[in-house]
Amino acid sequence: MFTGLIREIAVVKSFQNNTLSIKSNHKAKLGDSIAINGACLSVTKLTNDGFEVQLSPESQKVLAIQNYKNKVHIEPAMMMGDRFEGHIVQGHIDCIGEIIDIKNNGNSYDFFIKIPKKQIIYMVPKGSVTIDGVSLTLNEVFDESFRLTIIPITMRETLFGTYKKGSKVNIESDMFARYTAHIINHQNKSNSIGWGEIDAIQSLF
Repeated sequence: MFTGLIREIAVVKSFQNNTLSIKSNHKAKLGDSIAINGACLSVTKLTNDGFEVQLSPESQKVLAIQNYKNKVHIEPAMMMGDRFEGHIVQGHIDCIGEIIDIKNNGNSYDFFIKIPKKQIIYMVPKGSVTIDGVSLTLNEVFDESFRLTIIPITMRETLFGTYKKGSKVNIESDMFARYTAHIINHQNKSNSIGWGEIDAIQSLF
């Protein structure tokens, strides 16, 4: 589990034969889970100046793979007792979004991001979303896109300052939004139970 707060902008040394080699100040351990641009990946090898992870063909299909070069966001998995700050992030990418507009507001920037229409149901105004591993708040939700407001410190301390119109990004919707939508969508199916049945079962104990 992650929080969506970027701990380091690391350098990509190479990405070939499904192996992503990262130069990082973070001292990883073999087998550690690390979110790289929001995707949970396992450390498969340690190097003198960082670590390596493997990206399966399936992972590469669902990730904005063009961003796995130059620099990437990294966040190690939470440890028991760590301070919880952003929101609950699993590191499971739902889809790829496209930045369709960026507006400079003087003291902030509005990013408009388009995603597949079937994913919009998981986007809730004033709710949470993870963009390339960064925990952010949704300001407005439209039919096939949403608006985020990025403050100057986020522009400086993350890769958002390098993104342009047309850039692709990894999107992870809020876990609770996904779970709630799944329950509601399956309530009327014969092989599932709804909240009424759950309450009835609980009353027996």
